[in-house]
Amino acid sequence: MRMLVTGSTGLVGTVVVERLLEEGFEVSRLVRRQWGMDEPEVLWEPEKGSIDRKGIEGFDAVVHLAGESIGEGRWTDTRKQRIYDSRVAGTKLLCEALAGLKRPPRTLIAASAIGYYGNRGGELLDEASPAGDTFLAQVCRDWEASTAAAAKAGIRVVNARIGVVLSPKGGALAKMLPPFRKGLGGVVGDGTAYISWITPDDLVGAVLHCLLREELRGPVNALGPHPVTNREFTKTLGRVLSRPTPFPVPAFAVRLAFGQMGDELLLSSTRAVPKKLEASGFVFKHAELEMALRHVLRKQ
Repeated sequence: MRMLVTGSTGLVGTVVVERLLEEGFEVSRLVRRQWGMDEPEVLWEPEKGSIDRKGIEGFDAVVHLAGESIGEGRWTDTRKQRIYDSRVAGTKLLCEALAGLKRPPRTLIAASAIGYYGNRGGELLDEASPAGDTFLAQVCRDWEASTAAAAKAGIRVVNARIGVVLSPKGGALAKMLPPFRKGLGGVVGDGTAYISWITPDDLVGAVLHCLLREELRGPVNALGPHPVTNREFTKTLGRVLSRPTPFPVPAFAVRLAFGQMGDELLLSSTRAVPKKLEASGFVFKHAELEMALRHVLRKQ
């Protein structure tokens, strides 16, 4: 299969491309660089509404992972607009271009996120659950809706609602490791907020599974089967690192330091399960949190 991947240099994109190449797929990257381009790469400039339509012709499938990072600093109005546009406008541009091809791809795996569900406490959520009412929920709703042109053109679209990716190379876990390794970790807020997580290996496995299983389409929760509370996550990470976790971070301090971003990323509770993945036969390599953390941190 000939594959086109966007967001190929990000935390998720890097491991997806590595695995696709290992599995024998022919991979090209849709990139924004305007000079020093290496083959096989195709140019687009989503902020300018520009894409090389000739260059995206002839692929069997597309994995679309591009989007502005949501975890870097406070959310100013300008930053929120960049987060929104990088997902919604970029996806709309790509999908309209794919829909207009002479030979469009059979499948599009388009990233979304568990932010779709908003802050839902202990409610058990699957793909049929309604969207939340937060900023991230609005972004995810519109992000998924922006794939409509591709679906209308007959492309099988999977909206992968990705959970918290456990990687020491980036994302939430990478930010937690320095204080936890110094014995300065602790629960955030009251510790009851649920975290829906997945390892990079299982996420890449889920992407490949979605590529090959024709019955999967629409929203698919790309996350592990056992979400945990922040308190359980904190205790487990401390145990894996052999460090105490005595320093709680109260909710007011999170809001003071990070504003809306802290509310929606650090204090929000999402207890989601991968109903569609499991029903279609996907088997997780790392279903339990401690096993997952020991694997990604190489702590046996």
